[in-house]
Amino acid sequence: MSGQKISRGKTVHFTYFITIDASDSVVEQSDIPIGYVHGGYSELIDKVEAALEGCSEGDQISVPLSREESLWAYDPSLTFTDNINNVPEQFRHIGAQVEMTGESGETRTFLVTRIKDGKLTVDGNHPLAGKAITFHVTVKTIRDATTEEIREGRPHDDLPRGMLH
Repeated sequence: MSGQKISRGKTVHFTYFITIDASDSVVEQSDIPIGYVHGGYSELIDKVEAALEGCSEGDQISVPLSREESLWAYDPSLTFTDNINNVPEQFRHIGAQVEMTGESGETRTFLVTRIKDGKLTVDGNHPLAGKAITFHVTVKTIRDATTEEIREGRPHDDLPRGMLH
């Protein structure tokens, strides 16, 4: 352990898991440390970064985010319902993933979320969109960030960006 505390200009690596609402059910996690540069240099969620201020290596924190603070806002325009007969058979089950291409050429994956009364509904929102979630973070390492890391907002020894938007 370095004995350092998280403050502006520190490179921090952490692991995390996310629970939904008040349940203990883990819906996402990273056991591989994720890195960022503390102090508003990165895209780390503001509330999570604020909660990490002053933490030391090995500290564990939990940061609840309300539906309004959620990373992923729910967009009702990404939900479509159609007659099930207009949908190919291989997509006629809950959980099926359907890739669709928008007018400007962007591709998005939609999930079949409902089948009822001959209608099938697909949803292109992130599965956690509009849900209250809690981030559970464990601080792994803290060190001084280099000038280049501060400028770029991420460590050079970074692994997957995980909790970054």
